[in-house]
Amino acid sequence: MTAAAAPRPGGFALPTPSAPTVHRGNPSFLARVRDLGIWTPFGIGVLIAYCLFPFLWLVRLSMDPAANGAFFPSKFSLDNYASVLKNGEFMHAFLNSVIIAGSATVVAMAIGGAAAYALGRLPVPGKQYIMFGVLAVSMFPGISIVGPIFELWRTLGLYDTKTGLVIPNVTFALPMGIWIMSSFFRDLPRDLEHAAYMDGATPFQAFRKVMLPLAAPGVFTSAILVFINTWNEFLLGNSLSATTHSMPVTAAISNFQGENTLEIPVGPISAASVMVMLPLVAMVLVFQRRIVAGLTAGGVKG
Repeated sequence: MTAAAAPRPGGFALPTPSAPTVHRGNPSFLARVRDLGIWTPFGIGVLIAYCLFPFLWLVRLSMDPAANGAFFPSKFSLDNYASVLKNGEFMHAFLNSVIIAGSATVVAMAIGGAAAYALGRLPVPGKQYIMFGVLAVSMFPGISIVGPIFELWRTLGLYDTKTGLVIPNVTFALPMGIWIMSSFFRDLPRDLEHAAYMDGATPFQAFRKVMLPLAAPGVFTSAILVFINTWNEFLLGNSLSATTHSMPVTAAISNFQGENTLEIPVGPISAASVMVMLPLVAMVLVFQRRIVAGLTAGGVKG
């Protein structure tokens, strides 16, 4: 009911404003929220299944003796893994990858750490242009430079050597390491560095004994990412190696042969691929907190 009009001097009356209507709730909106709460876990499950399906399918192929692509194989077996472990060339290539990826990571962290400290803390003239140049190096597609590197390595005698694979991997790994570590060094408090100088430390001693331990999360994150990228690298490994003397495991898998030249050994290739991924999966699972902390530590100010 509308409230009665209030009298006003002069014979006029103004209507009294009615009380605001309080909406107890929109059933359709509440229903949508409830439906969203029901479907959100389902959507997350679908996304996880979508991400895991290629890996699970690879594992299924590796344990299928027939490897005929059937969705539900008749039996599972570890024969493919046994054949890969008995393959001496694969195991040698696996060791090559460990040496190449490990060496590239150590060299990239040593050079990149010093460069990141200088660019992040020291008054280097034109440092932003240097950073842009470092970033530009990582934008070159590998296919465009592998040809010149191939010819240069043949001339210098570095073709089909582990050193010839470590050097270009370090070159491609340095930009990412410098960018990640420089942000960590730049965000560290300068009072500690000044205190080290007051105690008589040189810039190198301040870097090695004070700043580097404080930036350990960033260095650790960079090292893991560099190792993963180098371990997964295929183009350089396939183009700059010809024998098992230096061929990494990613290139060795592509050279697997079956019982005859017309057969594609799907089972052994799948088993070898799973074995190559397992070290990376284990590394990420063990150090996932350190990786996340390293990637996010430089993103918050204050």
